[in-house]
This record gives sequence, structure tokens and C-alpha cells, in this order.
Amino acid sequence: MKTTKNTAVRTVLLGLLLNVLLVVIKGVSGYLGDSYALMADAIESSTDVFASLFLIFGMSYVNRPADDNHPYGHGRLEPLLTFVIVMFLMISAGVIAFKSIEHIQNPHNIPAPFTLIVLGVIIVFKELSFQYVRRKGKQLNSTSLQAEAWHHRSDAITSLMAFLGISIALIFGKGFENADDWAALLASVFIVYNAYKLFRPAFGEMMDEHLHEELEVKIRLSSEKIKGVLGTEKCRIRKVGSGYFVDLHVIVDGSISVKSGHTIAHEVKGQIFSDLDMVRDVLVHIEPDDELEKLV
Repeated sequence: MKTTKNTAVRTVLLGLLLNVLLVVIKGVSGYLGDSYALMADAIESSTDVFASLFLIFGMSYVNRPADDNHPYGHGRLEPLLTFVIVMFLMISAGVIAFKSIEHIQNPHNIPAPFTLIVLGVIIVFKELSFQYVRRKGKQLNSTSLQAEAWHHRSDAITSLMAFLGISIALIFGKGFENADDWAALLASVFIVYNAYKLFRPAFGEMMDEHLHEELEVKIRLSSEKIKGVLGTEKCRIRKVGSGYFVDLHVIVDGSISVKSGHTIAHEVKGQIFSDLDMVRDVLVHIEPDDELEKLV
């Protein structure tokens, strides 16, 4: 768990340092190059900085071990951290949209050509950051880290929209000065869409929604490796932090002793732990086989 926490914090910290650098580069380049799309991009990156700081703070709590007051651990904080990241995304989208509309109504100079070079480099860096953080998020089974990855992707999208808008303004010249403002407005829509994509699975996790079909199949197959298990019935899975807690009903011969059923339950639990390291705990309920009961 400590390794998981350290890896997650290092991943977020790397993104934080990158975002601080980008805020400065985007803000200065946008101001000097007369590009609001680039300055709007800097605003989006500044919200990323605050979101990353909050996420680093939260990560120190999420992976704490279970205690008397928190028998399932502290992982429920993780979707709440995702909600906070979504909130930052929505705020940045709102600010960008408001300022874009304001700038569209006020004519300004065509952005400087050098801003395209700045944006091109940023797009590459942010897309690489997205791929890296998302891979780490999947490895650690962390929804908040995957949300952080989409923060990088949303930044890449706003930069791409700015790149297209500035290109249009430079190619078509007078009359198209506001193209980069329209690009920033369009980028805010993409940010809202990405925010929803992050919110939906995190909300499902908070509500214990069944989103784990693939894991359920693996759990059932794992339990059926144990001698004496005739099949499985209910299988309920809840995600807490980066791990899963399972309630599993196992069908056995109804004529066996309570002690034998108890032994089978422990063997099933051990087998699942052996096969699936993301499972934190398994509660096995023994069900007698109905057909065998009728024969008796």
C-alpha cells in the first residue's frame, strides 16, 4: 500500500511541476502574442495546479490502512477527490467560456505566429502526460489518478483548439481575429464533456453501482477451483480506493458438515486472494445445493 501511495504521489507531483511551468509559458506567450486562447489555456492549467495540490493531500489519506473506525479502509475519499477535480474542470470551463464571449465582442489584434510553436510543444507534452498518468492510474486501479490523467487530456484539447483558432486567424487574416476566441469557447465545451466522463464512474463507485462484470467472472472462476464448490450464486462487489471488497455465495453439497463448509469457505477466500491481488477482502456465504437437499 505504501508503494502504491508513493507511486501515485510521485505521478501527481510530476504533473504539478509541469503545470506550474506551463502556466507561466502560456500566460506570458498569450500576453505577448495577443492570443486569448493561449491565456485561457493558462487559466485551465492554473486550475490543474490547485487540483493536483488537493490530490496530493488526499492521496496521503486514501491509502491509510483500515482501523476500528474505518474497517473498510479510507478509500472512499478517492471518488470524492475525483469530484473535486471535476469541480475544478467545470470552473475552468466556465471562466474560459465567459472570457471567450467577452473577447469575441471586443475586436483585437491577430495572434503572433510564434504562439503556434508554443502550442505545438504544449500539445505534445500534455498528450504524453495524459498517456503516462492514465497508465499509472490503471496500474494502481486509482479513479482519482485516472481523473488527473484526463485533466492533462483536457489541457491538450484546449491547446489544440487554440492552435486551430490561431492558425485560422493567421491564414485568413483581417476579419478572423476572433478565431482563437471561438476556439477557446469550443474548448470549454470539450472540458465539460471530459468532466462528465470523470464524474460518471466516480459517482457509480460512491453508489456501489455494479461496474465490475469482468472481475465478477474472474472471482467465480477462481472459487470454482476449490474442491467441493458446486457453483456460485450472488456475487456483490464494491470498490473502495484501489481495492475491492467481495460478498460471494458459494453452493456446496447440502449434506456436508458445518465444519466442512467452513473449511471450503476459507479455501475459496484464499484462492481468490491468490488469483486476484486487487481484492482486499472476501466474505463467503455457504449455500446448500437445493437439488441434493430434495434427494435427502
